[in-house]
Amino acid sequence: MNGQLLAGTTKGVFVIDDAGSTQTLEARHVRDLVNLDGRVLAGSAAGLYTSEDGGRTWSGPQLEGREVWQIRAAPGGRLYASTEPAALFRSDDRGATWSEISSFANLPEAARWCVPVEPPQPGRARALVIDEDDPDRIWVGVEVGGVARTTDGGQSWTVDLPGGNPDIHMMFAHPAEPGVLFVSTGYGRFDGVAEELEGNAGVFRSDDFGETWSYAWKGVTPRYSRPLCIDRRDPYSVTVASAPTAFSHYRDPDGGAHAALYRSDDHGQSWRPLCDEAHSPSPVNFHGLIADPDNVSGVLVGTDTGEVWQVSEDAEWTELGSGLPLVWSLAVV
Repeated sequence: MNGQLLAGTTKGVFVIDDAGSTQTLEARHVRDLVNLDGRVLAGSAAGLYTSEDGGRTWSGPQLEGREVWQIRAAPGGRLYASTEPAALFRSDDRGATWSEISSFANLPEAARWCVPVEPPQPGRARALVIDEDDPDRIWVGVEVGGVARTTDGGQSWTVDLPGGNPDIHMMFAHPAEPGVLFVSTGYGRFDGVAEELEGNAGVFRSDDFGETWSYAWKGVTPRYSRPLCIDRRDPYSVTVASAPTAFSHYRDPDGGAHAALYRSDDHGQSWRPLCDEAHSPSPVNFHGLIADPDNVSGVLVGTDTGEVWQVSEDAEWTELGSGLPLVWSLAVV
């Protein structure tokens, strides 16, 4: 692999190479790893960590008391971080200091944001997209709360529920078509859990900057979609991992998680499975998912059994790492 492979796990960050894996950061639930020109940011349950040497050593945490779910850079260098409890933070000095965009957490709709378990947990701002052409246009996906969007840098917001679904997991913008967004969703609702029916979970697409959404997961099972990524190279493949429920796990009886990995090259109009015989359906569940920088339309994916796989565009699976804790996130630096 051309670059250093990092895995964010339930117990911290690991560097993976031909000799195995080496832990370089101890931190609970590293949900996101972002490479910004060799500078790596890690969002975790303990806050935000920074590495200036490709993930070998770390400083931090910042944003202590917040679980950092995603970090994104805007044109011009401004950084944003979305957190649990649901909030949005901004940095204008490359992450040295952070300030909260209070208008987001103070939205009237925020009073309903939650994760509907017993007892209910605070809502999570777990998906974050910054428009590459307009840094004032931002989308934040909340589990469970919907998609909040702003066109003025956060002075005002509009909250939408794709297909009536507030259970937002991952969200990405099409790199070559302004206004096209994809979002993965689950069965969570403000007052509990929706029926496991088509349309109640899966992938939605917007062609108008998030104003309206269409269901792009017709005929696909399992429906509970979570990890999602888009390759920035033509044909801009959209890859999604799904499972039957939020709690699907390799220890489940009768075959484990029954998870799947799908790819679409036509904006979600059709999907093809990427699972080989050993992963069809997969007894392990998939979590960390990124486009493979070495292979167009290929991906790197992490599992709940602590494996990292390279999956080619024609569904050939190569194991890159194993023996890790559950893998939440991946990055190549």
